[in-house]
Amino acid sequence: MTAVDAIGGHGRTVQDTPGGLSPGLPAPRGPVTALLFRRLAAPPDGRALHLDVTGADLGDGDFQLALFTCYELHYRGFSGVDERWEWEPSLLAARAVLERHFEKLLARAVPRPRVNGPGDVRRTLVALTADDSGPSVSRFLAQRAGREHFREFVVHRSIYHLKEADPHTWAIPRLAGGPKAALVEIQADEYGGGRAERMHSELFRATMRGLGLDDSYGAYLDHVPGVTLAISNAMSLFGLHRRLRGALAGHLAALEMTSSLPNRRYARGLRRLGGDAVSTRFYDEHVQADAVHEQVAAHDLCAVLAADEPHLAGDIVFGAACAVELERLWAAYVMARWERGDSSLSRPS
Repeated sequence: MTAVDAIGGHGRTVQDTPGGLSPGLPAPRGPVTALLFRRLAAPPDGRALHLDVTGADLGDGDFQLALFTCYELHYRGFSGVDERWEWEPSLLAARAVLERHFEKLLARAVPRPRVNGPGDVRRTLVALTADDSGPSVSRFLAQRAGREHFREFVVHRSIYHLKEADPHTWAIPRLAGGPKAALVEIQADEYGGGRAERMHSELFRATMRGLGLDDSYGAYLDHVPGVTLAISNAMSLFGLHRRLRGALAGHLAALEMTSSLPNRRYARGLRRLGGDAVSTRFYDEHVQADAVHEQVAAHDLCAVLAADEPHLAGDIVFGAACAVELERLWAAYVMARWERGDSSLSRPS
């Protein structure tokens, strides 16, 4: 039995594909992805592509996978998909429909925090990220989880961590001065300071291997629910639109400001389950690095950006609120299933 079989999957084994290669298209999860994947399997031909997501909610796997797939063409792409699809006008028009719906869902789920001008941005970020009262995956993993729980957790996180920092890097050419320098400082650490083996995505691959999981890029895209994909989709939405650069900065700040304590718990839980120094290094690294990053992100990036461009203050705190709320929804989803003895992973219909 391979590592993928142990999770209940049908992907590649650990040895099949190096981490840098593109995965194949996942299985469709409904009518939207079925239509989209049929079109992506052939070269672009200019025909209009109509994707109806009316009624889809934030956790809808068909909707979120369709949007994720459109975004992924700007990252690694998919094996067997013509690379001209990335900028194909018919696909961009279809993606815009998905994005408008996603933005409406986010606006409905995340009340826009009140911020009293640019000078209030840092205080608002601290208040948004201070609440630790919701369902806590990190406490469960530190104290009660079994090895299969931790493996599932890592499968969820692989959707983002195997391309960690990439969505937020889109903001670098869209900023200037101090905020740009602050973002580069954070991202340089995320990318290992120029050393490939220290890149956070590579450290996470080592964690996956230590747990007997497939560490190739996109290996578990078929296995995660819509709410997991929504977390990554929010980053890509904010990152790929210059008008949302404020939201992207706030989103990054929220990630950094809520990182150190949970990662300390993850490291403790993995050691409790027999994880060695190589497996836990990803979490240990974040305990230290993000304690610094949270200060840089909150002040040098977000507060200074709000001072430089006051009209972005509201977007900055909204982006942070989206990060916090999507994480809360994901944690509630995962914990509800674990508490009743079920898997938190899903399979496409």
